[in-house]
Amino acid sequence: MKFRFPTIFALILGFASANAQSSKIEFVEYDLDNGLHVILHEDHSTPLVAVSIMYHVGSKNENPNRTGFAHFFEHLLFEGSENIKRGEYSSYVESAGGTLNANTSHDRTFYYEIMPSNQLELGIWLESERLLHAKVENVGIETQREVVKEERRQRVENQPYGTWMEETFKRAYKEHPYKWPVIGSMAHLDAAVEKDYVDFYKTFYVPNNAVLSIAGDIDIEETKKYIDKYFAGIPKGTKAIPRPTVVEPPLAGEQRATIEDNVQLPAILQSYRIPGQGTEDSYAVEMLATLLARGESSRLHRSLVDGKQLALQIGAFPFSLEDSGLAVAFALVNAGVKLEDAEKEMEAVYEKVRNELISEKEFQKLRNQIENDFISGNTTIAGRAESLANYHMYFGKADLINNEIDRYMAVTREDIKRVANKYFVPSNRVVLYYVPKKDNP
Repeated sequence: MKFRFPTIFALILGFASANAQSSKIEFVEYDLDNGLHVILHEDHSTPLVAVSIMYHVGSKNENPNRTGFAHFFEHLLFEGSENIKRGEYSSYVESAGGTLNANTSHDRTFYYEIMPSNQLELGIWLESERLLHAKVENVGIETQREVVKEERRQRVENQPYGTWMEETFKRAYKEHPYKWPVIGSMAHLDAAVEKDYVDFYKTFYVPNNAVLSIAGDIDIEETKKYIDKYFAGIPKGTKAIPRPTVVEPPLAGEQRATIEDNVQLPAILQSYRIPGQGTEDSYAVEMLATLLARGESSRLHRSLVDGKQLALQIGAFPFSLEDSGLAVAFALVNAGVKLEDAEKEMEAVYEKVRNELISEKEFQKLRNQIENDFISGNTTIAGRAESLANYHMYFGKADLINNEIDRYMAVTREDIKRVANKYFVPSNRVVLYYVPKKDNP
């Protein structure tokens, strides 16, 4: 139930995109009168069901003076409701043999339960309670403030390299609300009063700002009856939902900083500004990141790890976001290696991609890797439920779960070279050097 700030060692796994299935995924979708969009996918391969709901609210929708609310609500909405005693929300699911969790990003908040299929109605009722009757009051607010503070201490302040996201985003974005961290400001959360939290709930936690996505061992018609029973009577939201309209201007040249941290080995992180997810260039950028850092045969690994033995670990991944994003590359250098030497070698790898087309053999391998990611990404019912919700929320096209792979397959070798020259250039990046604190033994 926490937004997990990835360590430098989990970056690739944490943000890899995998959203496809080898066979066509059938689903039904429709809208309730209150604006709730419903997506149902029937799969009887296992006696399980994933009940999920995605709200189109993330940190970018927050008041600049009240940051951290989207993430805070992810915690707060497990407190209980008018019909669920405080602290017992999880017990309902676990007692029924299920699991539950949630996560928050810059763009959306996502809740889900995975349960035995004979507990489908319970899962639907629980999510309707979260939407209609959540307890947004001081006793829960005070409890969760301390939980969030402890999370920040553990996952950001006391985690080696844990500040990389905050340090990067505040330099990569000067105007857009992506500039503040998802976990937000503890001072803002402390300064907020109960009315601030209630207003946030009434603004964003409304059916016309949500997608209910259910996948698994269900009967479509029976599920529709449960949804009508528990969700149809929830009133439509009446407040305007804030959406940022600011367009972030280009970086005013390369942004660089050195961060002293409680680390043993120095690291370099390079973050390049890229366009929003779903844009034509975003597919080529993702394939470029895979080329650079996916596996031991990737270009950065061959050069920095195997070849010159400058780095213990390398990685690159696209941090895809709704309005724009970052392509991040990193190297955890070996003891005694200068960060400048590692950076010089990374730049040489980029320069080669900018100047030369990748070989047909390497390109085919790259396409195979991307296709494999898609197939494996939707092998679980939970993965399908989330993908369907994502595709509808961001693009209004849930069927992209079946055909977005075609957009990747349309990328050419020339496209990869082109985006390398357009985005992977020094003037379009933030560079962070992480070094051990001077007082470290």
